Amino acid sequence: MQEKVQSESFPRQLPSTASIEFHPLHAMLVSFPIVCFVGAFVTDVAYWRTAEMMWADLSAWLLAAGLVMGVLAAIAGIIDFVGNREIRKITPAWIHAGGSGLVLVLAFFNSLIHSRDAWTSVVPAGLILSALTVMVMVLTGWMGWTMVYRHRVGVIGS
Repeated sequence: MQEKVQSESFPRQLPSTASIEFHPLHAMLVSFPIVCFVGAFVTDVAYWRTAEMMWADLSAWLLAAGLVMGVLAAIAGIIDFVGNREIRKITPAWIHAGGSGLVLVLAFFNSLIHSRDAWTSVVPAGLILSALTVMVMVLTGWMGWTMVYRHRVGVIGS
């Protein structure tokens, strides 16, 4: 039988400023751009291997949807970041914020490249940008995890 860990052993909780009924908006929104940008990378690889135009089209749509949802997630994240001085004292918060901004910039330029026609819309620049976007997301995701599970950002209750 597991014992319940006392809340005194955890650092102080840092509630989310942008939330609905104590549910942090950033955490709710961030999974959409992650899925879209990873999906864009997968469909770029599929296009590179098959030259089937459907994959390039799907990549372009995934990038567009990921950008829209990414901007919404970023707005919620910025509200949390700016709205709580304690969050700004956490080093992973700065890495997460900067990395997330870089992800959106990479995805924006990737979207512009994907607006070109046929092979040049994906190979090689689109594929490289999609891979870079996913690699940066791994780092920013790790920093986001650190903020929630080590620094208790956006966590309510014990």
